[in-house]
Amino acid sequence: MSLSHFHRLTPLAAALALAFLSPLPALAQSSATSTSDSTASSDQKDQQLPTITVNASADASADGLTKEFAGGQVARGSRLGVLGNVDNLDSPVRSVAYTQQLIADQQAHGVGDVLKNDPVVRTTRGYGNFQESYMIRGFIANSDDLMYNGLFGILPRQYVAAEMIERVEVLYGASAFLNGATPGDAGLGGTINIVPKRAANEPLTEVTMGYESGNSKYAAIDFSRRLGPEDRLGVRINAARHAGGTGVSNEKRETNLFSLGVDYRGNDFRLSADLGVQENNLNNMRSSVTLGSGLTSVPAAPSGSANYSQPWSYSNERDIFGTVRGEWDLSDHTTAWAAFGARQGTENNSLSGIRVNNASTGAASTYRFDNARQDDVATGEVGIRTQIKTGAVSHKLVAAASMYSLNSRNAYGYSSFYALGTNLYNPTMYSQPALTTLGNSLSDPQTTTRTNLASAVVSDTLGFYNDRLLVTVGVRQQQLKSDTYAYNTHLNSAHYDQSATSPMAGVVFKVQKNLSLYANYIEGLQQGKQITDTTAANYGQVLAPYKSKQKEVGVKYELGGLGLGAAFFTTDRPLSYKDAVTNIEATNGLQRNRGVELTAYGELSKNLRLLSGITFLNAKQQQTSGGTNNGKYAIGVPRLQANAGLEYDVPSVRGLSINGRATYTSTQYVDAANKLEVPSWVRYDIGARYLTDIGGHAVTFRAAIENLANRNYWESAGGASNSGYLVLANPRTFSTSVSVAF
Repeated sequence: MSLSHFHRLTPLAAALALAFLSPLPALAQSSATSTSDSTASSDQKDQQLPTITVNASADASADGLTKEFAGGQVARGSRLGVLGNVDNLDSPVRSVAYTQQLIADQQAHGVGDVLKNDPVVRTTRGYGNFQESYMIRGFIANSDDLMYNGLFGILPRQYVAAEMIERVEVLYGASAFLNGATPGDAGLGGTINIVPKRAANEPLTEVTMGYESGNSKYAAIDFSRRLGPEDRLGVRINAARHAGGTGVSNEKRETNLFSLGVDYRGNDFRLSADLGVQENNLNNMRSSVTLGSGLTSVPAAPSGSANYSQPWSYSNERDIFGTVRGEWDLSDHTTAWAAFGARQGTENNSLSGIRVNNASTGAASTYRFDNARQDDVATGEVGIRTQIKTGAVSHKLVAAASMYSLNSRNAYGYSSFYALGTNLYNPTMYSQPALTTLGNSLSDPQTTTRTNLASAVVSDTLGFYNDRLLVTVGVRQQQLKSDTYAYNTHLNSAHYDQSATSPMAGVVFKVQKNLSLYANYIEGLQQGKQITDTTAANYGQVLAPYKSKQKEVGVKYELGGLGLGAAFFTTDRPLSYKDAVTNIEATNGLQRNRGVELTAYGELSKNLRLLSGITFLNAKQQQTSGGTNNGKYAIGVPRLQANAGLEYDVPSVRGLSINGRATYTSTQYVDAANKLEVPSWVRYDIGARYLTDIGGHAVTFRAAIENLANRNYWESAGGASNSGYLVLANPRTFSTSVSVAF
């Protein structure tokens, strides 16, 4: 990633870059040495190895991050939107925060790698592209709707590199009250917040080099310093490059990342800012698989190393993004905050999706689909938080307002639909066909969507009996506006201006200091669908916002260094379909997801850490058109998901830790009628880490093998747009790296 890239930035993005890069000259004058890293376990500290321990980074909040739980793989709490950071035992909802220690130890390169540890989440793709998406509680969450330090829409749309991440926080369930409506049309089952890295109290200079299957090479640097009087100014720089092949034949991937995090600790105020630049370039990336009409079975999964995409296919993405956040203490009990973020993103793709027409022979067809996209996003939030007491009752009051603005410019082109014959098991390669249909100019995309979201929220968390009983009530008023512009003519084809109210009620009862019971009612919110069926009597109409309704009860228990949890939930999500009698498409249907989640994490003993759980899901379609699919399972939702992860410090070899993980996913349906079923699958991953001292420097060696048994299986069966499509799992993949702290 060269400096020449910066000439393509908009004035807003260029100003962001200059503002964030201005502290860099001061770095050249700093010459502290490093003695810290984030990879040592508690047992290794006891053995007095050259540990690398990064303290919880200070964000623009008085308390900084919540502390790590025993074992260091997850934290004690996470950000709950406008409620701020909340300890798990005080929270009326379920959440988890995966730490930077886990990210480093597992050599995670993206958000999806981190979430492989989560028994509630399964990673999939967007429909027809390579966008990393996540199924949470049976509902999709797109990478469009990731949060970055509490703000939506700032991160790259397709993929987010992990090197800049301090924590990955997952809030399970609906969150319209806590976070506001997501900018996209997803997030009803949960939201993901990415916490950026900050400079720790100890200086850090760490270089990592790695190698992976497919002759892929990896290099990264993590640099951290605190400067000035009392170390008030902190600077954290991360840069990484990951390039080469993969375990899939002829695939090529290149990811370049630069991120800068700056924070300042004042006496009664705190400021933080982030700048990130990421490029993600894919060539001949294996596509997802759709199924032709009339199939009565799902084709057998080909070899995990097989590639049935066309050699001319590619997907390139480039983003520059940044945030600024400040927090001011107005008194000992009152704090105000403000945050602003922006992103400029560019995408260019030439895709060759494959459609299987014969499940037994693998006979299929493909075509060329190109698209170009440019996004400009601006978002912000202001709020105030205070604590008061009325008699014996404590109150934590919050009032906030937020805004989000997106200008999305798009263009597309395609060749004759599925006109090229090929085969899933023995693909035919073609020269790139000509485009026969265009929507706008691929070299100059035009605005197709403008989206503006605004909201205001108030809440109160009341504490009774010395805060043993916590009751949270609140409401968010939201305004959703969107304008859609037709391709080629650029005329406004649809205007959307709707408002909605999103309430929440939650209760926590702390039976004991280490045991909490909780319950909540909370709603999800997304923009209503525009009717695109030209045969519908109300073609072109935009439906009212979709509201999902969630009820949940659960228990959280900490037994020494072990954390246990159980949650029982039900979520109703509206669905739209066209009535056979009136020919009007409306929000008449319903999908009801019910589930049970059991989790265990922390330390089983001094040398043994656990990160495991199991999820039971019942996701049924209700009130479908003509009752045809009533009671049928929702597309792409397994009945059972289970993860079992262990990490063990070998007592006889100082500094050596080994780990393993088993992941199970039950059968999934590809179609709404439940005639096409994907088999269940199980995957085994293993790894090891060795920490030692070489020449006075802390050195960490890591190695891992994913899909140890080299099983061939369909990893997911859809998710986006309520459509079914198959994503093939990767083959056995080996990765190794060495990190040196200077």
